[in-house]
Amino acid sequence: MMVCVLATLKVKEEKISEFEKIFIELTDQVRSNEEGNIFYQVAKDREQENTYVVLEHYNDQDSVDAHGKSDHFRAAGAKIGTCLDGAPIIKYLDSVK
Repeated sequence: MMVCVLATLKVKEEKISEFEKIFIELTDQVRSNEEGNIFYQVAKDREQENTYVVLEHYNDQDSVDAHGKSDHFRAAGAKIGTCLDGAPIIKYLDSVK
C-alpha cells in the first residue's frame, strides 16, 4: 500500500534562509537516491507565518522506513532541528488507490 506523509514544520524567523537551503539539498538527495519515493516537496504555508509543509509519497512503508534511515536524511535532520521553533507535526496516511 502506498504511504503519504505530511510534515508540518514551524521555523524560527532568523533561520528561514538556512532551513530552505537545507531542504532544497535534501529534496535533491531524496529524488536522486530513493527508488521508493514517488514525490517529495517542501512548500511554504500561505496562511501560517514561518510554517512549511513537507509532502511525501512512497511506494510502501518499507520505503518510508528507508527514507528515515538514509544518510542524507539523518545528516539534514540534525541541521533542520536547529532551525525549528517547536516539534514537527507528522501525519502518516494510507493512499486510497
